[in-house]
Amino acid sequence: MVSVTRQMLEAYPKSINLDRAKLAAVIDTINSCAQACTACADACLSEEAVAELAKCARTDLDCADVCTTTARVLSRHTGYDANLTRSILEACVTACRACGDECARHAAMHEHCRICAEVCRECEQVCRDLLATIS
Repeated sequence: MVSVTRQMLEAYPKSINLDRAKLAAVIDTINSCAQACTACADACLSEEAVAELAKCARTDLDCADVCTTTARVLSRHTGYDANLTRSILEACVTACRACGDECARHAAMHEHCRICAEVCRECEQVCRDLLATIS
């Protein structure tokens, strides 16, 4: 099944400087990361050792916010600004790296952190890959 993201990019009436299928996959990965980070933060707050997970929850929420903003910017093409796109992708890479590192610290004890760390690593990589294609 083709994602809604892909359908919307395919329906965009003008040219886009990036491969639409690849861009859709990146946006979908970023949105998945935002969801995983939000869910991980919520799970952290439900753990008995919540005080030990406060930084993790904060990092999760920061990453979710950056990912959401990045996906929104990548979804807009009218008046495209490559400098802004590069900057927001770099911020997403940074947020995903920080969140992945923090969640990895708790991955052995908390399954939600293990899952989130994996998703953050994947998101970090797809953002790096897209950055490499932007001139």
